[in-house]
Amino acid sequence: MMRLALGTLRRHRGAYAGTLLAALLAIALLAAGGLLLFSVLTAKPPADRFAAADAVVSGAREVTATTVTHKKQDKTKTKVKRERLTGAGTLPADLAGKLAELPGVTSVVADAAFPVQLNGRTVIGHGWGSAAVTPFALRSGRAPAAGEAVVDADIAARAGLAPGATIRVTSRTGTRTLRVSGVAAPPGRDALPAQGALFVDDGEVAALSGLDGPTAIAVRTGDPAGFATAAQALTDAPVYTGDDRVRADLPGALPDYVAPISIFGFLLGITAFAAGFVLVGTVALSVRQRLRELALLRTIGATPRALRRLLGLEAAVLAAVAALPAAPLGVLIARLVAARFRALGVVPSPFEVRVNAGVVLAAAAAGMLLTVLSARIAARRAVRIAPTQALVETAAAPKGGGALRAILAVVPAVGAVTVLAVVPLDGPLGMGMSFISTALLLCAVAAAGPVLVRGLTAVVGRLAPGTAGRLAGLIARAEYRRVAAVAVPLVLMFAINATMLLNGALLNDLAAREQVARTAPANVRLGGGMPLDEAEQLAAGPGVGGAAATIPTRAILVSGGKPEDYAAQGLLVTGSSPALDLGVTAGALTPDGLAMSAYLARQEGLRVGDRVPVWLADGARTELPLTAIYARSHGFGDLVLPAALVAAHDPVGLVTSLTMRSAGPASGASAHGPAQDSPQQGAWELMVAVTLGFTAIAVVNTFAIATAARRKECADLRLAGATGAQVRRLLTAEAGIAVAVGAVLGAAVTAVVVGAFSLAQDGTLRVFVDPATYAGLLGGTALLGLLAGAVPARLLIRRGAMMWSA
Repeated sequence: MMRLALGTLRRHRGAYAGTLLAALLAIALLAAGGLLLFSVLTAKPPADRFAAADAVVSGAREVTATTVTHKKQDKTKTKVKRERLTGAGTLPADLAGKLAELPGVTSVVADAAFPVQLNGRTVIGHGWGSAAVTPFALRSGRAPAAGEAVVDADIAARAGLAPGATIRVTSRTGTRTLRVSGVAAPPGRDALPAQGALFVDDGEVAALSGLDGPTAIAVRTGDPAGFATAAQALTDAPVYTGDDRVRADLPGALPDYVAPISIFGFLLGITAFAAGFVLVGTVALSVRQRLRELALLRTIGATPRALRRLLGLEAAVLAAVAALPAAPLGVLIARLVAARFRALGVVPSPFEVRVNAGVVLAAAAAGMLLTVLSARIAARRAVRIAPTQALVETAAAPKGGGALRAILAVVPAVGAVTVLAVVPLDGPLGMGMSFISTALLLCAVAAAGPVLVRGLTAVVGRLAPGTAGRLAGLIARAEYRRVAAVAVPLVLMFAINATMLLNGALLNDLAAREQVARTAPANVRLGGGMPLDEAEQLAAGPGVGGAAATIPTRAILVSGGKPEDYAAQGLLVTGSSPALDLGVTAGALTPDGLAMSAYLARQEGLRVGDRVPVWLADGARTELPLTAIYARSHGFGDLVLPAALVAAHDPVGLVTSLTMRSAGPASGASAHGPAQDSPQQGAWELMVAVTLGFTAIAVVNTFAIATAARRKECADLRLAGATGAQVRRLLTAEAGIAVAVGAVLGAAVTAVVVGAFSLAQDGTLRVFVDPATYAGLLGGTALLGLLAGAVPARLLIRRGAMMWSA
């Protein structure tokens, strides 16, 4: 059987080149996605900040929710869920002294980490005493005294600073001018990964940071494990040793891999679906071209089981050959994608792709399995071909299988409708669920492809102009399965990419529109980080009828025993004239209450008047009354908290937007437009670029395979008197019909998903969302399909003309 499979592959090298290319690209993309996800899951920041400490006692760094479920026979099940904080809780001021008295402790250093703004950049401030447990050492200058600071070498190089220069730093307690007394750096580099550092005199830490205690305490001891045990008797704060010491650092100073995990997981899901989709179609088309050969094998006694084994073995050999170049190609793609994501700021700058043999082998195995399964699926009907068909010029696939196709079409279609109708698409799962519903609808289209295409070709074929167009319409109606084979990849290419692009554009457009609506009552808008008291002074200025200051933060709610992190804003409203319109639908904004987006209130089942426990950025728990529910949450956040509360508990705690209603323009005022989520948008666009490239190659590949299989048909037409130009026009017209069918089906899938997604956002039905993007993607898909059909046809006819003339 192996010899027969190898002989068949050698004999049909051209026919199988397309399958080989599809398998190669599929395995390469699976390997790339797998390596990216593996690298981000296993990425761990180094414990550089506390490199010289043996153990570190930390303030709160996460919120923990414990759920106990009682079962039968007095059994209980305990679940513990955690959510990482964006700030850092503090420790009691006297804890360092108590820890110093424990056995084996040689030294204790309290560290207060706090973000400050320096030249528009966020850096992490510390007391100079904590430098003793870090890799930082003076490179020039001296230690800071009162009113002075030491900056790391990276900050000094960027800002052109040297000892003696002056800097202005802004924290939540105010703005100060400091003199640079020195420049420090770790050995062999200018800064620690992902964080700039600024050191001040220990006596000025409290005034600059606003902290009432250290955020971590570093300990030197000869017995870290023994110290951890002894420390638990003094405090319930976590104690970290070894590589876990990094967890005691300020969360904002650590590389954040939470968002990249979801992005790379989504990318892997898209590529896996597209790879499977493309492979099934490509292999099915290759098998369809060999129907007469399979019939000949049946005449000499081959059983359907033997033919299935043959086709499966051929596919396995092809996939194994494809895996050899696909592995290094996957590594290259992963590194290129990672580099682009780093440039966009989607992943932390220290992120690197880790090449893992297991991941690459798993991708190769998955690609081989997909290829073999595709061959088995294609062979299911093809091997039932009657031996007598070997006696005719053109073999046709056996009829039947309609019931199975109907089931395979109805089930995913119902699943897609269920997802669109039940899952809240206006929440954080909206984009992911829109992709899943698109994938389910594409599966339904693929299963029902022959039926759908047969009906559409009957309409589109009659609209084709000219004699060649009418003849192409007749051929397309007769060979509707072949048209389906080349039209379905076009549906995939358009629908999957259009859905992501249009839904992403819709979210950006809604955020921009709602930002304009929110700030419409104001005629003065100030941007940039400023302390809350400075914003209050501006709001109380002469001629200001009303003002609204916002402080961005993150807050955590516990729902169903699981803590969830949400974007939030601290809000200060002054004056009698509103300067911010959140589109309140229930209740009213109050100075000491909590406001919540309509989406979140609906998900949590909350109403105005309910008291809601909230965990702030530093882990402090508070309980606030829900006083308002608002509609304009896009680009703003799902929670609104009192500004003073946020300023006291967020590590940054700075006002980033101040809107005012003034009788005249304020001196020095500057327009402050909505902040765009460029890293997130960039991530979506990069994922679209990856999938668009893969699906585009799949379209060209499929058209080339389908065209190459028609050599004899073209030869017969030439022998019957048709000119080369007439044959080209015929094949181009057929390609145009396939493109039109694919465009109609792709537009239908996109309309269902984008329309449902749009309705969920604000109750407005939109299908085209961004007409320019829609038209560009549709036109590009159509042009690619026409070129993919016309170019192979021209090459085939030119080659045939040379053979016929010879």
